[in-house]
Amino acid sequence: MTHTLRVVFAGTPEFAASALAAIHEAGFAVPLVLTQPDRPAGRGMKLQASAVKRYALEHGLEVAQPPSLRRTGKFPEEAAAAIDRLRATPHDVMVVAAYGLLLPQEVLDIAPHGCINIHASLLPRWRGAAPIHRALEAGDAETGITLMQMDAGLDTGAMIEAARTPIDPSDTTATLHDKLAAQGARLIVDALSKLERTGALPATAQSTDGVTYAEKIGKHEAALDWRAPADVLARQVRAFDPFPGGVATLADGTALKVWAAHAVVEDKQQRRASVAIESLDDVAQLEFPEPGTIVEVSPEGVVVACGEGALRLTQLQKPGGKRLPVRDFLAGAALEPGQRLQLPDSAQARR
Repeated sequence: MTHTLRVVFAGTPEFAASALAAIHEAGFAVPLVLTQPDRPAGRGMKLQASAVKRYALEHGLEVAQPPSLRRTGKFPEEAAAAIDRLRATPHDVMVVAAYGLLLPQEVLDIAPHGCINIHASLLPRWRGAAPIHRALEAGDAETGITLMQMDAGLDTGAMIEAARTPIDPSDTTATLHDKLAAQGARLIVDALSKLERTGALPATAQSTDGVTYAEKIGKHEAALDWRAPADVLARQVRAFDPFPGGVATLADGTALKVWAAHAVVEDKQQRRASVAIESLDDVAQLEFPEPGTIVEVSPEGVVVACGEGALRLTQLQKPGGKRLPVRDFLAGAALEPGQRLQLPDSAQARR
C-alpha cells in the first residue's frame, strides 16, 4: 500500500529501528532519517553505525547524523546545517523514537503535524531515558507504549494514544524491550494511517499525578548490595539484562556477572547440614548469616544471604567468559558455603 503522508524519522537503537522498519514497510515515504553519529563499540572500539542507520542504508533512505540540533550547544554549525536540511526536506510529520538528542522548539515546529514520540512507558510514569529498566526494577505489574505529541519538556507532551503490556515475572529488559518495540511499531503505523485519513490526531494533556523519572542507567548501579531484600535484587538482575548486568564481587576482587536469579525462602536445616560446624560462632552465623554470605552451592544455584531472604543465582559469568548456567559455571569456579561477597561502599550503594 502506498501512502501520501511523508515522515521524517529520528531514532537510534533497535527499539527505534523496529518503528522505522514498520513505517517504511507500510508504504509511508521516509525522505530523511536522523540518527546519532557512529560510536566506538566492541573490543576494538571501532566506529559502529546505529541500528537505525543500518536499516536506512540497507533500504536506500537518506541519513543525517548531526551531533546536536541546538544552535546554542557545542556544535552550532552542525545543528544549523541539520535544521536547514530539515526545512528543505518536504515532509508532513516527524516521528521520534529513542533518538537521544534534545529537540528544540524550532525543530518541533518544522513539520506541519509536529513531532510524534514513541515512548516505552505509560506516561506520566517513567518519563526519561530508561523507562523499561526502571519499570522492571520497581516491580511494576504492567507497562506499555505511549504516543505523545512532543513539546519542549522531558516527555511532557500531550498523549495521543497508549497501549498496555503486562510485565511477566520472567521478563528482563531484553525481552520486555522486544515486546514494546513491536507494540510501538504497530501503534505508530496505525496512528500515521489515521493522521493521513483524518488530518489530525486528538491528544490529551498528561496528568500531573503519578509522575516518575527513569534516570539513565549507570555502570555503577551494577553492584549488587546484599543488604537489600532478595526480591529487590532479583528485580535488579532482570532490569539490568542486557546492560549493565548485576555484579557480585568475590573477596579477592573478582567481579562475577549475575544474569539470572530469583528470591528463595531459606531452608536453614538444609543449610546447616551443608556446612561444617566447628563452634558456637559458626552456628550463630548459620542462623543469622550476614548479607553477602554464600549459604548454599549446588547445581541448582548459588544461594546468597540478603538483608531480607536469600537470592539464588542461576546464571553467572566470569570476567572474559561466557554466560553459563550455574551447573556449568561451577565446573570451573570454586564457590563454597561460608564465602563472603563484597558489599558496595556507601558511594556505590544503589538508591
